[in-house]
Amino acid sequence: MLAIGAIVAVTTGALGIGAWGVRWARTTSDLFVASRAVTPWWNAAAISGEYLSAASFLGVAGLTMRSGLAALWLPVGFTAGYLALLLFVAAPLRRSGAYTLPDFVEVRLGDRGLRTVASLIVLAIGVLYVVPQLRGAGLVLGEVADVPYTAGIVLAAAVVVGSVALGGMRAVTYVQAFQYWVKIVAISLPACLMVVHLGGLPERAALLGRELPTVGDRGLTIRLAEPTTVVFPRTVRVRVVADEELRDAPALARAVPDAGRAREGAPPERVGAVRVVPAGDAARLPAGALVLPPRATLPVAEGITAKTGQEWARPAGGEGRGSPLFLYSLLVATFLGTMGLPHILVRFYTNATGSAARHTTVRVLGLLGVFYLFPVVYGLLGRVLVPELYVTGQTDLVVLRLPEAVFDDATGRTLVAVVAAGAFAAFVSTASGLLVSTAGTVAYDLLPRLRRGAAAGGRRSAPLARGPSTPTLDPATEDPAALRRRRFRVSALAAIVVPALLAIAARGLDITILVSWSFALAASTFCPLLLLGIWWTGLTPRGALAGMLAGGAVASAGIVAALAGGEAMEESLLSQPAVVSVPLAFATMWLVSRRDEPLPRAQVAAAMRAMHAPERAG
Repeated sequence: MLAIGAIVAVTTGALGIGAWGVRWARTTSDLFVASRAVTPWWNAAAISGEYLSAASFLGVAGLTMRSGLAALWLPVGFTAGYLALLLFVAAPLRRSGAYTLPDFVEVRLGDRGLRTVASLIVLAIGVLYVVPQLRGAGLVLGEVADVPYTAGIVLAAAVVVGSVALGGMRAVTYVQAFQYWVKIVAISLPACLMVVHLGGLPERAALLGRELPTVGDRGLTIRLAEPTTVVFPRTVRVRVVADEELRDAPALARAVPDAGRAREGAPPERVGAVRVVPAGDAARLPAGALVLPPRATLPVAEGITAKTGQEWARPAGGEGRGSPLFLYSLLVATFLGTMGLPHILVRFYTNATGSAARHTTVRVLGLLGVFYLFPVVYGLLGRVLVPELYVTGQTDLVVLRLPEAVFDDATGRTLVAVVAAGAFAAFVSTASGLLVSTAGTVAYDLLPRLRRGAAAGGRRSAPLARGPSTPTLDPATEDPAALRRRRFRVSALAAIVVPALLAIAARGLDITILVSWSFALAASTFCPLLLLGIWWTGLTPRGALAGMLAGGAVASAGIVAALAGGEAMEESLLSQPAVVSVPLAFATMWLVSRRDEPLPRAQVAAAMRAMHAPERAG
């Protein structure tokens, strides 16, 4: 109940701020770019709150526990991506005067068909990114409140739609700034208290030694909610029992090594039997509980590699997610994908000037750096204190399980409530930003063109709009304010349905892998478009289209192949295709543009002046 109360309090606060923001949502500029009046500190906190998603709050700690310290390259790429944004994109993009990324595409290259393609890519990235947020919300509500997974997703989707539909971008900005501070407190306070209480890492951690994770001196009983396949890295005696036999779990664990008639090599599928399982064997365990004796080596769920402390602590090396090529591809995806995420880019349209956009980015680097100090603490402690997560495969829950493993009193329950509130805020804030981006794309970029039909075709040769007070909407065709707001809110409701359905179906997928796929797609499409569009005068619409399609197709093919291959493919290069797809996208844009007819020189010159001339130059 304490965790439910904390989640309700944070959610009520967010919705209250959103309701307060209704009074600001009067114009198109209010809805999409908060009238370009957000200060750098507010915007930095909002960007950080939006960016720190389920992958950051739960996924990084879970992936660190699962795969080792090599997983920490993920937050390095997440944060370093803002350095590239600061150097190459932030100020020119703000000076463009656009409302959305597809809007920037049209006014830079003068092609409405290309704008539609960009809009569809925005929707694809948004869907891929929202799915793990809703999945994380379902897991958290199920863990702390026994809410069914599907009901948790529906509840989270309703909260997200409510916070977005109430007030548009300005309200969402204040909501996400509030949620950043909720998240930083929720992840840092329990981590600091746990380390202080334990006096550092536990002695039996063996984090840097040659040992595999083992059971403590009292044995361990692990509940299995459903049939589970596990691999036994060392020979061990085990017993599988039904739920009704779990009243005296410690006694059951002590009895396992003394079972005189245990037969080596007999599979442990039959409930109630004590078996000796040889090293390297895999077994399909029925629902119930797995009882392990004291100091036994832990089995691991299918898809997890059992690692000694030395192997676990290596920053790179070996196969799978630790291989150098996989890490290079991951860094390419996260470093370059950040500048291609539509819900992040739209934030820079809300700054008053290009200089303010740069100041915002510097502050974001600091805020993210502070946050990412703490997930590694949970990964380190989780390997020792909640090793049963290796057996169930639910390492994403390490942040929620640790407080009660360290504190077995009201302190632990209170800290779980704090962490649960922060985790729920992480899902809601990121999903809200994504929904603003996708709903804006539908309401502002797609629906007007569907209404105009064939009249939407052709090229737009007007130079890039300039200045915070110059919207890119055509005044002659702009809808009344009330209709625009209604269209935006209906689009927000429609845009959450598909991700919610996919999240229900994606219960077994890893949160961090899902997020990294969206980064790979963003890096393979919008990153080359932005860098070449901002800094190269030779880019043409055909070149941009060919590059986005080539990069997006290769990245998507890898994603689909990894999905079809199941857990065995999650650690293959197919799940991180950016090392191939990003260079291909850049090369295709350049080669096709070089062979294409260039855009009018006056149009390109006007666009470049608008993006690169300082505001004080007029």
